[in-house]
Amino acid sequence: MCLRKRSGYRPPDLINAKIYTGPIPAERGGELAMGGGRSETSALSGTGGGRGMTTTQNSQRPNACCFCWCCCCSCSWNEEERWRRSRRKRISQDTKMETIPNCEACKPSAEEIRLWSQSFDKLMRNPAGRNVFREFLRTEYSEENMLFWLACEDLKQEINKNAIEEKARTIYEDYISILSPKEVSLDARVREVINRKMQDPTPHAFEDAQLQIYTLMHRDSYPRFLSSNIYKSLILGGSRTSSES
Repeated sequence: MCLRKRSGYRPPDLINAKIYTGPIPAERGGELAMGGGRSETSALSGTGGGRGMTTTQNSQRPNACCFCWCCCCSCSWNEEERWRRSRRKRISQDTKMETIPNCEACKPSAEEIRLWSQSFDKLMRNPAGRNVFREFLRTEYSEENMLFWLACEDLKQEINKNAIEEKARTIYEDYISILSPKEVSLDARVREVINRKMQDPTPHAFEDAQLQIYTLMHRDSYPRFLSSNIYKSLILGGSRTSSES
């Protein structure tokens, strides 16, 4: 069902989310008194003027930004990403992961493999490179970063209005919703931008989020990929193939 036809559409995670109403920690009292502890409110409604949704920075997670669920004041993006990775590791033990495509066209040449180490952009522009990098991300329980990026690329190619709204809703529920096991790590500012754009989604509704995840993969996962056994084995195999030929 399209977003525009569903007046008052609200993401399922924020419909069911419980707002923290317990006591405020002592170390946060001063901040709240000075106006430092703010709640974040954003409206995500259909064209029919549906209900607004409210979320707070109080949550049950280690990071109090990013629409979390705790009242802890320690806020670190890396800490949040480690928490997510640990959660996904537990979930993956009970969930069968989808198969990564493995076709002849996806098999890289020795030259392609060598170019991947020159820049992250060259890796991501190469279909075989994305395939191998995704395989590596799976070993780190962060495959959803690549899946989200690919979904955004697919959305950008869509021109049908109904299909755009449907794909945008699916992306939100699969990768933005705090209830999804494949939720990606985004800061509160980007989430607010997404919530506004979801009122009338376009092919570029997740552009800011896609850039943030691209940057995360570049800075966090890419250096480890180049040092991984997966990449080293490809380099070694490519070198052997070249010497034999």
